[in-house]
Amino acid sequence: MTKAPDARSFEVRHVQLARAAFAAIAAIMVTFSPDHSSVIGLSIFSGFALATGLVLVAAGWLVFTVDTRWPTVGLGAIFVIAGLAAGIAQLRNDTMFFVIVIAWALLSGLAETVMGARGLRAARGLPKTDAARTESRDGLTVGILTLVLGLGLLFVPTTYALRYTIEDANATFTLTGIIIGVGVFGAYAAIVAVYLGIAGLSPRKAATVLSAPPGEPAAEIRESATDERGTA
Repeated sequence: MTKAPDARSFEVRHVQLARAAFAAIAAIMVTFSPDHSSVIGLSIFSGFALATGLVLVAAGWLVFTVDTRWPTVGLGAIFVIAGLAAGIAQLRNDTMFFVIVIAWALLSGLAETVMGARGLRAARGLPKTDAARTESRDGLTVGILTLVLGLGLLFVPTTYALRYTIEDANATFTLTGIIIGVGVFGAYAAIVAVYLGIAGLSPRKAATVLSAPPGEPAAEIRESATDERGTA
């Protein structure tokens, strides 16, 4: 185990905070939008996916090492492609909302889950409080949440429609599949925003490099955040 030669200007915490910010914006837009149509839902998703994808691609070079760069860039590419597809006006209908978001959720969720699991395996034997294990666990958790989103949307019928009346308001409304789908995505974004926000604001420690088992990527372990840097 050796200490990294120098401290990076950008760290995993910055990536987590950026992702949390974009997820929070998406959650707020879904929550306060009176229109939960596929057009609005795909517009919000497109901005969220493109912004997050660009952050992940940039992080591949600015934050991660050669061993973990390309998986991160690949994850970012999935986000960017999904965001671009959601931005095509001709594709903005109820069916395509579910197709695009489900495909993105299953692909990106699986990729991030695998990355997190491999990181935990590389950091096997380290204390549970080690930064390498914590960051891998955060990635694994977000990946699982994204998979749950994709699987959950699979069970929402696109043609579902339920009419109901609120007597006090003297009005009749219709709950449709697309309203449920956009709402579920908004709830997912809110959960991810809170989780990654807490993770990004948690104390970080100076980077050290741990040799990984044969065939596994090297894991970065961060030890003591500001204290060790000040005394190095």
